[in-house]
Amino acid sequence: MDFPIIHTNFLDAVIAVPIVMLITQLIKIFFKIPKKYVPTIALILALCISIFISHRHSLVAGLFMGWFYGYAAIGSYASLKTTITSFLIKHKKIPHSEE
Repeated sequence: MDFPIIHTNFLDAVIAVPIVMLITQLIKIFFKIPKKYVPTIALILALCISIFISHRHSLVAGLFMGWFYGYAAIGSYASLKTTITSFLIKHKKIPHSEE
């Protein structure tokens, strides 16, 4: 079995992840989606963007890169949220909760 050659460019990776993050947040805000479903929605959006727009030529490449875009968006959002929360706690903008 030959593995597919996946052609991606810088723009593809730099634009796809923020778009997935943005659309996911808009869906979360406007449709009041429970937080537990947000990562799944991000992954589905990323797969759709990758399969139907970025990598129309190869389903395998679309699935692989869609998975990458989705999990990159999920990880980027989690990292950004943790950083902002930590900053606000450090500067006493929000109370720190002991768990």
